[in-house]
Amino acid sequence: MKLPKNLGMLLLSAWLVVTGLTAFITIGSLGLLLPLLAIAAGVLLFLGR
Repeated sequence: MKLPKNLGMLLLSAWLVVTGLTAFITIGSLGLLLPLLAIAAGVLLFLGR
């Protein structure tokens, strides 16, 4: 099985989206700006932009 060339970026984008969603749902001390930024960065990395 051959691994994709951009596996690290895919994992990073998934981690950013999941982290942003969990912080957004729990609404901890980070407020709303950082979770939204993490979700946006994860989506853009996943799309390859």
